[in-house]
Amino acid sequence: MTIMNSQLGYIGTYTKGESKGIYSFSLNTFEGKITDIKAVATLENPTYLTLSNDKKYLYAVAKEGNSGGLAAFSIRENGDLTPINSQLSEGSSPCHVSVDSKNNYVFSANYHKGSVESHLLNPEDGSVQPVVSSIKHEGSGPDPRQEKPHTHYAGLTPDEKYLAVVELGIDALITYKISENGTLTKVNLLPLKAGSGPRHLTFHPNGKRAYLMTEFSSEVIVLTYHQENGKFIEEQYISTLPEDFNENNQGSAIHITKDGRFVYAGNRGHNSIAVFSVNEETGGLNFVEHTSTEGDWPRDFGIDPSGKYIVASNQESSNLVLFARDEDTGKLTLLQSDIKVPYPVCVKFLEK
Repeated sequence: MTIMNSQLGYIGTYTKGESKGIYSFSLNTFEGKITDIKAVATLENPTYLTLSNDKKYLYAVAKEGNSGGLAAFSIRENGDLTPINSQLSEGSSPCHVSVDSKNNYVFSANYHKGSVESHLLNPEDGSVQPVVSSIKHEGSGPDPRQEKPHTHYAGLTPDEKYLAVVELGIDALITYKISENGTLTKVNLLPLKAGSGPRHLTFHPNGKRAYLMTEFSSEVIVLTYHQENGKFIEEQYISTLPEDFNENNQGSAIHITKDGRFVYAGNRGHNSIAVFSVNEETGGLNFVEHTSTEGDWPRDFGIDPSGKYIVASNQESSNLVLFARDEDTGKLTLLQSDIKVPYPVCVKFLEK
């Protein structure tokens, strides 16, 4: 939604302290300033959000007592949210949610359960229907935190033929075929570096490359994607940290610009965003710079629809940070760092 140089965004949070749930904000793209932060939905731990392609609906991970699942909201003209329904089951809530471009399916990844689930969506009102597929992974990894599967991401490939699922607990990228009724069938599994803890994935606009962020080894893995069979092939591993940094760090979010020229990756601990340029011919990455996020534990960030700004969320210092982005070099310039939002996690923009 864009009104008079104003871009609407949403923040998912952990609902501890003063946090109420989902917040919205306005980014003035003319002045380069964030304003109008307000709570738009009361919900327990809506840590990850996704928006439907037609921008009518928002889907959030949700918790209620000892149950977890997904909640659906309709987006009003002014950006406020109206609850539609939720689908919850006993146990931990998911950590990631995504939706297809036609609003037929919604998918979730559950870190604590080590599982991926698919739901159908009601085309008339956007409501989430009961689970169609629920697949629990098996295995473990060498890191003490990999005692069992920990599914961290479930998103569609650009052709929407497959669901790419990132498994932090067993160091794997798993591909599922999606049937018309939303049933998932495993077709491929790519083992990744042992103990790397793969976390999140983003695709190049050309649909042929993908970039995967690892949590434990703090690396970006460059992958080739083959849409004819849903397979991925490793091409490059590149660190997101300075060589002399030896303290605790956990990789977080990864995003690519619309023109496919730059990849950004978050570092929790080093508290920075690593900037990489993309080789147009090979898809490989070259390091550009590190930029401080001016806070503690940057969980996520979002590139605004114009491509001129990045908004980062520092979970533990409860602040958003606004950067201007140089579209030629990819470098970031700090504009605002004192934007208070309690325990922010996920950043999403509503593009009209």
